[in-house]
Amino acid sequence: QVQLVETGGGLVQAGGSLKLSCVASRSTPSISSMGWGRQTPGEQRELIAAMTNLGSRNYRESVKGRFTISRDNAKNTVYLQMNNLKPEDTAVYYCALVKGHYTGSNYLAWALTYGIDYLGKGTLVTVSA
Repeated sequence: QVQLVETGGGLVQAGGSLKLSCVASRSTPSISSMGWGRQTPGEQRELIAAMTNLGSRNYRESVKGRFTISRDNAKNTVYLQMNNLKPEDTAVYYCALVKGHYTGSNYLAWALTYGIDYLGKGTLVTVSA
């Protein structure tokens, strides 16, 4: 079993920045990608960013140009730098480990449906107007 611990959430004003971190308790050979998802009450969880072991990045359209995902494989850590935050970014943010490989056009949708192997407990991000 792999434990994921997210940190870095909090309250920020619109236009501000936060950086989330997620540390995995160990590396896992079956994992091909690390990513971030988010969920607001009453809404379905969405995967917003993922970075494969080969360094390929995928972003949901709503965060492109504002959020940047990065990894430190030596530390089993994935980061999410969030800039120009908007009130609609308010959500619980989850770290996700994705297994398997997919080369189709919508990697994030595939990963959310079929690929998530481990999911963290989440960290709350609140963006005030």
